[in-house]
Amino acid sequence: MKLSDLLTDKFVINDLVGESKEEIIDELINLFKDDPRVVDLEKVRHAVHEREKIMSTGVGKNFAIPHGKTDAVKEILCAFAKSNKPIDYQALDGEPVHLFFLLIGKDNLVSLHIKLLSRISRMMTKDHFREKLLAASTKDEIIELFKEEENSYFEL
Repeated sequence: MKLSDLLTDKFVINDLVGESKEEIIDELINLFKDDPRVVDLEKVRHAVHEREKIMSTGVGKNFAIPHGKTDAVKEILCAFAKSNKPIDYQALDGEPVHLFFLLIGKDNLVSLHIKLLSRISRMMTKDHFREKLLAASTKDEIIELFKEEENSYFEL
């Protein structure tokens, strides 16, 4: 399974409205309102916010991976967003965040969830990839960048 198979334009935000960590997470989760793959959106929201309380998912280099596992989804879900303004996300490197990748895992698909988190992390450590995402002006361009970058990885 590839991230680019899960990511569609419906689940990409080119310029976030939120200005805090909590608002950003909620804005991403709200993309799944009325999605038939979601059993309970509030349980999803709770899972991601609870995971965030353990330790910031702002991993550094202006990037965050808010995520959580729950039985409130029927399959793994993801969304991507970028903010044109810096967001204080309490990132591990102390820098503001501009790029966000939400991953919502299903409780019984832990191995796949971890593999996808690892892939996101590897992709986002590449400076050139982050720079291209920041420069992208459309949802389609963002999705195409993920497809191109992911082509260099083995199938999960």
